[in-house]
Amino acid sequence: MGQATDLDAVIGRMTADFLARNSAAGMLRRALEDVGVGFVPVMDHLTIRTMNIDQRAEEFIALGYGYDETIRYEDWFAKVFRKAGYPALFVDQAYADDRGKTSIIPRWVEKFGDRVFHHVAVRVEDIEHAILTLKAKGVVFAGEIVGARGGPLRQIFTAPEMVDGQPFSVLELAERHQGYQGFLPPQADSLMRSTVR
Repeated sequence: MGQATDLDAVIGRMTADFLARNSAAGMLRRALEDVGVGFVPVMDHLTIRTMNIDQRAEEFIALGYGYDETIRYEDWFAKVFRKAGYPALFVDQAYADDRGKTSIIPRWVEKFGDRVFHHVAVRVEDIEHAILTLKAKGVVFAGEIVGARGGPLRQIFTAPEMVDGQPFSVLELAERHQGYQGFLPPQADSLMRSTVR
């Protein structure tokens, strides 16, 4: 076991003890489990689609977010911005050259603009449990869980909300382990493709 896995176990054990001894926390956990989230509900990250990442990010940079990394894919790329205490901001766009011609991002931005979230990721403790619970409440998911069981990051999108017959927004469930806060490029690309209709 690595240090991060050990830390996960310690925090898990201490949280279970706290929940057993604090009635308000226990009540909150039960309510959150009713929707499949668990006790560690956090907006994990926020995603904006745009035609110009640097220009769109200016608003958030002015509010204290800072550039963290660039992640590149076949026909699109993203930049991640962070601010302590806030969800990561994942801003994506198609390449401006021929590589971006197959990307779904420009059509989406033309339809919906870049002043709305494409998706918000909610961090869940157990992604299978969250999926089963939400499915029982009528939520439909697109594709399968992306990421290996026991790996640092596992994700899935809900089926997109439709506006005028076009996919608009999705909710992402994200299960993280070992303190991993990053993004895995193959996973993000698979998620993007899971909601294409």
